[in-house]
Amino acid sequence: MKTIKILTLTLALFSSTNALAKDKFSICWSIYVGWMPWEYGDSSGIIKKWADKYNIEIDVVQINDYIESINQYTAGQFDACSMTNMDALTIPAASFVDSTALIVGDFSNGNDGVILKDKKTLSEIKGQQINLVELSVSHYLLARGLESIGLSERDVDVVNTSDADLVAAYSTQDVTSVVTWNPLLSEIEKQPSAHKVFDSSNIPGEIIDLMVVNTETLNANPNFGKALVGAWYEIMSTMSNDVVLTHMAKASGTDLAGYKSQLASTKMFYQAKDAVSFTKDPQLSKTMKYVAEFSFKHGLLGDGAPDAGFIGIETPTGVFGNPANIKLRFDPSFMQMAADGKL
Repeated sequence: MKTIKILTLTLALFSSTNALAKDKFSICWSIYVGWMPWEYGDSSGIIKKWADKYNIEIDVVQINDYIESINQYTAGQFDACSMTNMDALTIPAASFVDSTALIVGDFSNGNDGVILKDKKTLSEIKGQQINLVELSVSHYLLARGLESIGLSERDVDVVNTSDADLVAAYSTQDVTSVVTWNPLLSEIEKQPSAHKVFDSSNIPGEIIDLMVVNTETLNANPNFGKALVGAWYEIMSTMSNDVVLTHMAKASGTDLAGYKSQLASTKMFYQAKDAVSFTKDPQLSKTMKYVAEFSFKHGLLGDGAPDAGFIGIETPTGVFGNPANIKLRFDPSFMQMAADGKL
């Protein structure tokens, strides 16, 4: 009887995996300095080249609304999507969609910042009104900044503001501080009253930009992961070419100088081995603990979440949270294949 049960379970698992096997995939991305390579990879034919190598098709779709792109991925309309580590936890993982960080592309190293109007130190933020996209990585950055000087969100007034309105809002008399990301950050910094008092370079490695893939889809179709990773690192090998960077700049709405400026405050992992090392570092698990605690405090892990560890987050150095409820996985194995020249 026991043998029959095991055989039945094995067949069920095989059938489930087989049902997910396919040869056509779709990924989505939104405009950000670290994700423009996906647009170039699509328009240059590099992604098609790698898809052809593995006898699959990959449709690459730009979605202008970043959060909407993640929502569509979470709803199953895309197999993979570009997003930050925090959003990967609070949207798909919190919605019980098991997801894998296939590619760790970069981390923000100054691309996100806190700006005060006519004030020059972070300590002067106490009591101020802070305009930002609430519950975004900007909100997380603010919380980490306040924590660094012994303050908390109770010491400021957070005002939810659309990213599309932040530049205009800063120019009004009532707005005394904003927290945002590039290219909006650079636009606001041009104002003579603007002083950047804290940015993501003060918390290096905490705001991470990823290509996230549905875990079941990846497990059933490893060639999909191989094609994406192979294409990504071929694109990375072109990033010293100004013609390529000019293409990315234009596609993102800036010029070469503007795009290079954004790259300067982005820690890109151009080499697969560097992304693997970052992912295998024990610090990643500590970072995700910070992110989970912030997310739980703000109710982003779901109504039924009893604590910050409700969702299990798997990294190469262990699991933070509930090992029986792992919904976000940092798996460097495909990047390791790229590093080893095995794709």
